[in-house]
Amino acid sequence: MTSPSLPTRIEAILYLKGRPVSIGELTELADSDRRSVEKALVALTASYVQRDSALEIVEQSGRYGLQLRPGMADLVKDLLPVNLSTATLRTLATIALKKRILQSDLVDLRGSGAYDHIKELLAQEFIERRRQSEGRSYWLTLTEKFHRTFSVLPDLGATDLTEAA
Repeated sequence: MTSPSLPTRIEAILYLKGRPVSIGELTELADSDRRSVEKALVALTASYVQRDSALEIVEQSGRYGLQLRPGMADLVKDLLPVNLSTATLRTLATIALKKRILQSDLVDLRGSGAYDHIKELLAQEFIERRRQSEGRSYWLTLTEKFHRTFSVLPDLGATDLTEAA
């Protein structure tokens, strides 16, 4: 059996990563050279456009991601494997809008019920929590599972949790 083509390998990497990936990371993960990866990305992007796919390749600040086309969100809204209350979804939306927020600030915004929402979101692995380096609160951020489930690419300008810890 022949190995998958470079565009196919890149497509698999983008799908599995669930977040934008740099050319350098794609080059390393696909075990190929930069020029070949760039050509393969152009071919892959063109193939999605030609076949009128529900998915698209998106470039943000030199990083590439695979995501659902904007017009498809309404179609799959009822198909998402998420069972969250409206209040918990609003708490999750607040975290998503802020990109990174202190738990104490979230509780100030959403009320004391946010503690239960945070527990549920942690249990379902939609958010991560890390202790603040100076202070008693925790930093809350979105996980890759959130980005995959809701087909939302992460903001590249957001600070990573490892930098916040």
